[in-house]
Amino acid sequence: MVGPAPLDACDLATVPSHIAAIMDGNGRWATARGLARTQGHEAGEHSLFEAVEGCLAAGVSWLTVYAFSTENWRRPQDEVKFLLNFNRSLLRRRRDELNERGVRIVFVGRRNWRVPRGVLNEMNQAEELTKDNRELTLTIAFNYGGRAELVDAVQSLVDDGVPASKITEAAIGKRLYAPDMPDPELMIRTSGEARTSNFLMWQMAYTEMLFLDVLWPDLTREHIWGSIAEFQSRTRRFGGV
Repeated sequence: MVGPAPLDACDLATVPSHIAAIMDGNGRWATARGLARTQGHEAGEHSLFEAVEGCLAAGVSWLTVYAFSTENWRRPQDEVKFLLNFNRSLLRRRRDELNERGVRIVFVGRRNWRVPRGVLNEMNQAEELTKDNRELTLTIAFNYGGRAELVDAVQSLVDDGVPASKITEAAIGKRLYAPDMPDPELMIRTSGEARTSNFLMWQMAYTEMLFLDVLWPDLTREHIWGSIAEFQSRTRRFGGV
């Protein structure tokens, strides 16, 4: 079982350039403590920034987190409203801090479907403020679904008049939400659930996956380092021998 580890457990010369994270378990963390589910989401903010600091310390270039999926609209209306407002206020509170740490903020997902204008404004401002930063790119998957991304890419191919004979992996890749984003080398999901939940379906074809038993609000930077150390113990063959 993968657990926390100190930074010196990692070989800093071979850290994954891109880590993806499914931040799962906020609701269960809160329920176990007799709290409202929304308080679990609030507690998860600390762990998000633990993950950011862990990646910065290890020299990871990209961190992509699953903040709100296209399926999350099915949750109770009060929780959906909270999540939308919480993500908006989190950006407002934290974007200057992230900017000072050299973090570039990027969003992926459907912006033209259901997202309130106020949330879009905060997203655009955060991206504009941090666009020149290069210490770490924090990609926030918001109103995101892997299948929706592929549907949108195919529709773009059709709109561009690309003939079937010219449809290649590169042509599809150019039409994903963030064409410059490298494929994740490591994906971490907390809470012990072992599935990808429609997250980065195209990009994770060869991603190493770790499913941690810790709930997201209990995650620390040491869990990031322990996951990197486990990743470095694996042999990646990409279909070869």
